[in-house]
Amino acid sequence: MKKYIIIGLLGIATTLSSCNEELFLTPFQSIDQSIALSNDANVKSVLTGAYAETRGVELYGGRLHLYAEMLGANGEVRWEGTFNEPREIFNKSIFVNNSFVQSTWSAAYSAINISNNVIGALDVVNEEDRDRVRGEALFLRGSMYFELIKLYGLPFVAGNPSTNLGVPLVITPTREINEESFVARSTVQEIYTQILSDLTEAETLLPASNSFLANSYVTAAQLSRVYLQMERFGDARDAANRAITAATGAGKSLIPNFMNAFNNESNSAEDIYAIQVNTQDPDNDMFLFYSLPEFGARDGDVSILDIHLAQYETGDERLDQFFLGSGELRTAKWRDQFRNVKVMRLAEMYLTRAESNFRESTSVGDTPLNDINRIRTRVNLPAKTSLTLVEILQERKVELAHEGHISHDVKRTRGSIKDNTGSDVFAFDSPRMVFPIPLREMDANPNLIQNPGY
Repeated sequence: MKKYIIIGLLGIATTLSSCNEELFLTPFQSIDQSIALSNDANVKSVLTGAYAETRGVELYGGRLHLYAEMLGANGEVRWEGTFNEPREIFNKSIFVNNSFVQSTWSAAYSAINISNNVIGALDVVNEEDRDRVRGEALFLRGSMYFELIKLYGLPFVAGNPSTNLGVPLVITPTREINEESFVARSTVQEIYTQILSDLTEAETLLPASNSFLANSYVTAAQLSRVYLQMERFGDARDAANRAITAATGAGKSLIPNFMNAFNNESNSAEDIYAIQVNTQDPDNDMFLFYSLPEFGARDGDVSILDIHLAQYETGDERLDQFFLGSGELRTAKWRDQFRNVKVMRLAEMYLTRAESNFRESTSVGDTPLNDINRIRTRVNLPAKTSLTLVEILQERKVELAHEGHISHDVKRTRGSIKDNTGSDVFAFDSPRMVFPIPLREMDANPNLIQNPGY
């Protein structure tokens, strides 16, 4: 018996969004799938719909960043807003009906399903574009599974990834909801295997230049993130090095003034991958929650505490990002309206290469010391003459602060997070650091098993 319950497992491929080169201006409305997948132009429009899903606030439009910062707050930032959903994440007390948790799951699986449909319709795509279209769809699918597994499953380094439950794995097009649609959760290992398969193939298929969309070095950068979470440091090093080599060869570079890397209307020289935001497509939840009414945002939902400022060395120009607003310290990384959402910056790749080279006792691309000093010199800090792993990780923390990295770095390095409301300490593998499977999915799919503690 068919059940027409809209579940996050399977996005509705007939509800698509489109874009122009500003990512994304005009939404398509209810395109019939038989039409949408019937020719080259329409399949490419459907692919644009997958990008549109990932650029929404539920995913790269801000909430993926916000979740990492709230889970990893560690007494360094504070949620002050009236929205209960981020407060639950900040407090590590998430209800199974949390609407943010549900919408992120649903949007990710919608993007996955659209990508699956594009991959399944490649035979009508012009032959000269077929590799690029397949590569983009694989990049989006692999990226969405990576974001899902980081939130809804235990870290790869926790326990046994071959038995720990991940998320449902669906890699074929879904065009109706029936009994076969109720897919059980695959293991963490199985999800990571699929992510690596998708992204590795995508890197070989994508061109070096592809406007602001996925290209070969964007995919290499994403692979470096995946390998880092898996503690495959040699592979993380090599992927980061490929991203650096290709990106710098294409004109990318560290911007001399650190804060000029942020609040940009278009991609900067440092951006490897960014979501385009403009007056016609203005959604940016990091701006919404981090900025202030005087800049067009809410009431300053996230404040920065003194313990965070103490993480920076005296003279560090990254301290210039902090300002007093509405009686609390704020970060200006997300201050201005209609500015791009940073997903990956070149600085991250140097930090990943440095850490991975250090752990492997290698110097692929450059030495760890040179890579770290690139980051330090840019913010007016003295060059180091020697390095420890602790120093590398600290440099990563302050460089990428408030950009959606902290909880994932804590998990992969087997760290811990202090409770924001009491004296508890949550280990990297604590069930409180994992999102619940949304209640709506549990109700709709009898084959799902809930995460412990929910």
